[in-house]
Amino acid sequence: MAHPRAGQPARPEDLVDVDALLAAYYDVTPDPRQPGQRVVFGTSGHRGSSLDGAFNDAHIAATTQAICEYRKAKGYDGSLFLGRDTHALSGPAWQTAVEVLVGNDVRVAIDAGDGYTPTPAVSHAILRANAAAAGGGRRGGGGTADGIVVTPSHNPPRDGGFKYNPPHGGPADTEVTRAIADRANQLLEEGLAGVRRVSLDRARPALSTYDFMGTYVDDLGSILDLDAIAAAGVRIGADPLGGASVDYWAAIRDRYGLDLTVVNPEVDPTWRFMTLDTDGKIRMDCSSPAAMASMIAAKDSYDISTGNDADADRHGIVTPDAGLMNPNHFLAVAISYLFEQRQEWPATAQVGKTVVSSSMIDKVAAGLGRELLEVPVGFKWFVAGLLDASVGFGGEESAGASFLRRDGRVWTTDKDGIVLALLASEILAVTGRSPSELYGDLVERYGNPAYARVDEPANPEEKARLGSLSADDVAAEEMAGEPITATLTAAPGNGASIGGLKVCTESAWFAARPSGTEDVYKIYAESFRGPDHLALVQAAARDLVTAALS
Repeated sequence: MAHPRAGQPARPEDLVDVDALLAAYYDVTPDPRQPGQRVVFGTSGHRGSSLDGAFNDAHIAATTQAICEYRKAKGYDGSLFLGRDTHALSGPAWQTAVEVLVGNDVRVAIDAGDGYTPTPAVSHAILRANAAAAGGGRRGGGGTADGIVVTPSHNPPRDGGFKYNPPHGGPADTEVTRAIADRANQLLEEGLAGVRRVSLDRARPALSTYDFMGTYVDDLGSILDLDAIAAAGVRIGADPLGGASVDYWAAIRDRYGLDLTVVNPEVDPTWRFMTLDTDGKIRMDCSSPAAMASMIAAKDSYDISTGNDADADRHGIVTPDAGLMNPNHFLAVAISYLFEQRQEWPATAQVGKTVVSSSMIDKVAAGLGRELLEVPVGFKWFVAGLLDASVGFGGEESAGASFLRRDGRVWTTDKDGIVLALLASEILAVTGRSPSELYGDLVERYGNPAYARVDEPANPEEKARLGSLSADDVAAEEMAGEPITATLTAAPGNGASIGGLKVCTESAWFAARPSGTEDVYKIYAESFRGPDHLALVQAAARDLVTAALS
């Protein structure tokens, strides 16, 4: 059930105490014997709040030291590109990271304007530096480059986050993050005795600078038809939601002559200008109708309105005829458009989706004659394919995606919310129709799926059991009145574990996965037979999971 004030402006009592948050970052010493106070990497780095003893100076010092030791063991000797978003804890965590990185003699490249840095700009910088090094150039200082982004993504203002991107430019895989987390926790247990660190005053002279924004913005013409957007006069409203893309949107407007309004250029660590999310919290989730209520209310002011989360790796698309598009709907339209328009893409390039994304994507891929690559949740599974161009587009139902340049080469290997937001305007400029209107065409051709995610309670033991199920644990032969056609615990595209269960019929499916942070499991479900049948699928999912766990 939604919070009674969901979608309404934040009040003073909703705002985080920034001074208390920053004081706790330095004053609270985490106890590594407490599970909630250890370093834990989820799908996108270590996250937590200093107020809970989960994201403090000791965590970042230990994690950065572990990254330094990991990259030294791997022989990564180039620049480490360091970016940060606008969360209150990102500033002090950035400083801690700088002090430890320089203390370990790592060459650190920070933003030339001392500004905020979106995740896609860091991925772009890593790939550019390594491509130059491979070609004999010295861009990025030579050697093998990697990066860190200090961000908890769309999480509430009280949170901090810290994620590592290896030389491939995308999110680190589980093997890498496990090694980093294990070493970081060992350092915590040893009282940080093994951490090499210098003061910020000593570190600053050793830092180099990199024009993240200028380099990224200047290169956008290689992935998008920005001339078409300008020529069509598409009226764009771009809301950074107080995040790291705030200065990028104005730079894009000026560089390419777009009719673009930065709807809200304000940066405030309390995010007092946000409307509350579904659960009543401030959350910069650009795929949430509650969090995007202000943009939805102003939908008629622009031809295309967009939002980004705090590190700009997610996108939200608002059109006058539909309001905020469901992320699955826009992914399907983007795939349909791109694979028809990008004639220089490899003929064998696959369509990438996660196991919890809409089956509309399956139908679109089949209609295009393209192979579908279905992988577990996590953008890391698309990295290799985007890097070698065997995947043309990789997308997640949580509104994160990236795709190839117009000539078929890699753009980024991490999610790029800025590019996906601009793609909506390119689609309108080239086709003369909004992405939501084009989704209507897909519905007429393939059917109208009903899709939803719900959470169910589960204790740690049940979550562990769900994450280790096998297909043999499901005895049922039918679901919601249809024969079961597939029971999956591994993704069809790469055979990797999905960390849960997916069950399919001819017209519907559900996937159940344990939450990494809460005592719940998530049921993603979809039916091409409408909302009533979707409810039957969700009920059947609960019964099937309960039976399998018992």
